[in-house]
Parts: sequence; C-alpha cells; structure tokens
Amino acid sequence: MKNLKLYLAISYGLIWIAGGALYLTGTGLNTIPGVIVASSCMLFPLIATLVCQAVNKEPLFRHIGIRWRVNRWWFVGWLLMPVISLLAIGFTWWFAGDRFSTHSEILTLMQTSLNEQLKMDIPLWGILAFTFVSGLFAGISINALVAFGEEAGWRGYLLRQFEGRNFSLAAVAIGAIWGLWHAPLILLGHNYPQHPVAGVFMMIVVGVLLTFVFQYVRVKSGSVIVAAIMHGTYNAVANTALVFLNESNDLLDGCAGLAGFAALLVVGVALFLFDRYVTRERIFTSPLRQ
Repeated sequence: MKNLKLYLAISYGLIWIAGGALYLTGTGLNTIPGVIVASSCMLFPLIATLVCQAVNKEPLFRHIGIRWRVNRWWFVGWLLMPVISLLAIGFTWWFAGDRFSTHSEILTLMQTSLNEQLKMDIPLWGILAFTFVSGLFAGISINALVAFGEEAGWRGYLLRQFEGRNFSLAAVAIGAIWGLWHAPLILLGHNYPQHPVAGVFMMIVVGVLLTFVFQYVRVKSGSVIVAAIMHGTYNAVANTALVFLNESNDLLDGCAGLAGFAALLVVGVALFLFDRYVTRERIFTSPLRQ
C-alpha cells in the first residue's frame, strides 16, 4: 500500500484543521461560512490523492478510475440512491411511530410553497416526485462535481491501494476510514446534532454500509465517475425522510440513522444475492479488481 499513511495523514489532517478552525472561531455549520468550509472539505481526499501521485511521480488523475464510457451501471448506481431514500422513508415511519406524519410542519411548508409557485395544488406524491427528480439532476451535475473530490480518494486512489485484497474486507476498511474521516464535522453537529459523540460511531457504520454499495457499482461500472454521481445523488435525497417528522431523532431517522442502516442493508443484500446467484461473479467474496 504505497503512501497509504501519507494519504491518510493529508486527508485527515486537512479536515481536522478545517474543523478546528470552525470550532475556534465559533462558526456554526448552518452559517454561510460554515457551509462553505464543510463543502470544501470534500476536496481534501482529492488533494491527498494528487500529493501522493506527485510524490510517486505518477501522472496526476491517472490510475484512479476516471473512465467516461457509459454503461448500464451508471444508471443503476444513479437510480439506486432514490431507492435507498424511499426505503429509509419506510423504515423511518416504522421507527418513528407517532412522530411520522404526512402533515408535518416541514412538509406543509414545502407543499404551500410549491402550490404558490406553480399556482396549483400539489399532492404528496407530487412533492416526493419533485424532490427526487431535482435530486437526480443535482446528483449528475453540481453535486457530482463536488462529490468527485471525495470519490477520487475513497473509490479511486484508496480503492487502488486495496486492489488484490478481498472485496468485502476492503469495503469494511475503506468504509470505516471514510466514516471516521467525518469525525471533526460530526462533533460540530453535522448529521447528528443531538448526539455528536455517538454520531461519530454512527457515521462509521454509514460509511461501511454505503461503501459496499458504492464499491460494487464502482467495480461493475469500471469508473469512479459513477461513484461521484452516486455520492452526489445520495447527498441530494438522503434527508427526504426527515420532512415527514414533527420531531426527529438523529440516531433513528433518515439515511444517517438506524432507518438508513436498514435501507442500506436491504440494498446491499440485494446486490450480494444478484452477484452470487444471477451473475455468479461472486465479486463480494473475491479479490478486489477495479
């Protein structure tokens, strides 16, 4: 694993510096400067990748899986993200009980705003469709561009470091590294404002479960660009379940909570069964190949 320690030192070091700056200046993540800094953190894995490639005297942006030949797995990966979000809505309803409502304050405000803008009455399914369609378009445009900063590292350079090792063990390792990397922002309230310390461990689980899905589609598609699209689309639709809640619990609700764990497990198991019994490639139990 050439320069793995250097890659981790740079990517982790930069985000801890950014998180430390936000903490010392008292800048909240919900402020404009906080959003800008947090979004900029997604570039740190790319910076770490480029530094490692420069140190190794490798061509920059080479050998990290940037391929533009579109195949069906581009669409599978893209469309899987709304599926995960829909499953998370279902599991959130299950876990939330009376806290879940189709007449929640947030949903009512969204519906009122859309009705005023479009001069018509939008049903609930119309709001969901609008959310997912706009999320899909964001996922293949600006969100994918920003997410590439992370994916060039996690599903690009770092994936290459684990090449030849067991696919599933690599997914656990990369996912844990990815999830723990978020720790400075989690401790500042990102994703788990009610439980920031527990949220660090929750994010590690999210990272591992998401990595199984991202990594499988990354291997099948042959391109890290697909991983960036998936990441960008996931970010756009992941919090959809939360609009149905009158009161939220960040450890239970949405894609970052237990509902999201369940949704990702369903998709991950489906991909595993597809891999084992339909295609019979058995990628999940084989040495990792890009």
